[in-house]
Amino acid sequence: MTTTTSWHGDRPWRGIMVATALPLREDLSVDYDAYAEHVRHLLDNGCDGVVPNGSLGEYQTLTADERARVVRTAVEAAGDGARVMPGVAAYGSSEARRWADQAAEAGCGSVLLLPPNAYRADERAVREHYAAVAAAGVPVVAYNNPIDTKTDLTPALLARLHADGAIVAVKEFSGDVRRAYEIAELAPELDLLVGADDVLLELALAGAVGWIAGYPNAFPATCAELYHAAVAGDLETALPLYRSLHPLLRWDSKTEFVQAIKLSMDIAGRHGGPTRPPRLPLGGETEAAVRAATEKAVADGHR
Repeated sequence: MTTTTSWHGDRPWRGIMVATALPLREDLSVDYDAYAEHVRHLLDNGCDGVVPNGSLGEYQTLTADERARVVRTAVEAAGDGARVMPGVAAYGSSEARRWADQAAEAGCGSVLLLPPNAYRADERAVREHYAAVAAAGVPVVAYNNPIDTKTDLTPALLARLHADGAIVAVKEFSGDVRRAYEIAELAPELDLLVGADDVLLELALAGAVGWIAGYPNAFPATCAELYHAAVAGDLETALPLYRSLHPLLRWDSKTEFVQAIKLSMDIAGRHGGPTRPPRLPLGGETEAAVRAATEKAVADGHR
């Protein structure tokens, strides 16, 4: 596993790539101007790039035209397509390939791809799926989320995908930090990216060279400080920040993560806004917990 952690155009999937929340108006239409401003805000506050059309961006609820325009908006706002890693997940490999082609046409530096998620695919299907999308010519970052997809990209399978030339990195969301060491042993040139906010420190210390992140949507500057301290092994700086933010970071791994992060954005002075159905607004104890943790983070000076 490599040790360079700073962002560079040659490996644009490294560093802090924020899985962007998508601002919606009260009528649930996409506010593209607000989204462009949000992308610029993230980059101006220490983040390296953005990941539009991920689960946090509610891609499953977008029309094809909306999804394509979100990518174009991100590229224009970032001023450098290399800093944009669109999610290209789809039920079919051919549709995922079309989204990868669209990302290539828009000038994006990489794409993020889940395994087939309409059914529990076997290894042969997974490898064919990634090969089909990689043929678009844009570097592919695999997204391992066995909790939701029911397909586990194990370290051994990731090593085979990397040997196939189908992936350059993996967003590791399983929560099992032990996998970092096995991935490094089996595929030392495969870049490990933190996939869940609440294991950031553990995976950074294990050699991760990037973070596909959720909570920088609300607190980009503090999260950037935390990330850089973590990958540098500066525990004196990283550990207090991590402990302070962890009551929020763990929401990135919960079912209500989109609503939670958008609520935190609203409280922190950003535009989170509503979510599209079937996601409903938070309420009761869940909303109270997110609100209390966010208000404390704001009071503690996180930004």
